[in-house]
Amino acid sequence: MSNRYASALDASVLVLNKMFMAVHVITVRRAFILLCKELAEVVSLEDGQFATYDFDTWREVSEFRAKLYREEEDDWVRTSNTEIQVPRVIRLTSYEKVPKHTVKFNRRNIFARDNNQCQYCGKRFSTSDLSLDHILPRSQGGGSSWENIVCACIDCNVRKGGRTPKQAHMGLIRKPEKPKRSPMLNLKLTSKKYQSWKTFLDNAYWSVELK
Repeated sequence: MSNRYASALDASVLVLNKMFMAVHVITVRRAFILLCKELAEVVSLEDGQFATYDFDTWREVSEFRAKLYREEEDDWVRTSNTEIQVPRVIRLTSYEKVPKHTVKFNRRNIFARDNNQCQYCGKRFSTSDLSLDHILPRSQGGGSSWENIVCACIDCNVRKGGRTPKQAHMGLIRKPEKPKRSPMLNLKLTSKKYQSWKTFLDNAYWSVELK
């Protein structure tokens, strides 16, 4: 398998419930399984409008698009006799549950919320070069929460020590808050290929957990 097709299978697909509410983010492999089993349909953005397709119709649409035009951000999967465009959004045809309203409080989401940026010096680092800092130190009664933990580089964390930012004469570049939706999902939305997700996420009041 070429690198192009392999990378296509590593892409993500937004899953909607029957009422067109986003409920999950899954792999391309899982999305095609759901489509083949007729448990889902493709939702495609076309000229500002959304159209839906079952798997067979989507395959026909893909063959047509492959001959006429291909957008740079599109991904394609090769089968034995044709190419199928990777859908960005699918809809579960019989799933009506409402999505969860919580964002998991974990290390990965904190790094994503702060964009791998030290909240004291403002510089960006790899995850391995970042630590998590309690703004109000635990030794002074500070707890582990979205509002009290931020990313900090090793140097700034050592410099701050067991003090508050005020005590250490250090300032935060932004006030830490609980994200309204998955920070990992926000990172996905910076990619042009996932712009069609925004319609289903920007008007939502809940969050989707990215697996």
